[in-house]
Amino acid sequence: MLTNPQIAVAVAVVAVITFSCRIAPFVLLRGRKDSALLAFLSRAMPLGVMIVLVAYTLDGVSLSPSTWLPAAGGIGTTAGLHLWRRSIGLSLIGGTGVYVALSLLLA
Repeated sequence: MLTNPQIAVAVAVVAVITFSCRIAPFVLLRGRKDSALLAFLSRAMPLGVMIVLVAYTLDGVSLSPSTWLPAAGGIGTTAGLHLWRRSIGLSLIGGTGVYVALSLLLA
């Protein structure tokens, strides 16, 4: 059983590690704004993130409408919103919302 001081230390350590991981890219990339690699990554990463999200969404999809319909609806909504508004945030939030809503309705 952990005591309160042990829990506080654990939370502090996790907070420092999380903060370090979040700030590290900004510190490491300072002064490298004209890098060809960074220019490539800024163009390729949004597509890479979308591919990973689609693959994760399609994992475990079966012929049952309760699995493929939310996946198709979420992916379609994400693609449609992105083509319409060109906003990654709107696309991801809208597609996720449709996916979750259909999953809950068809569960």
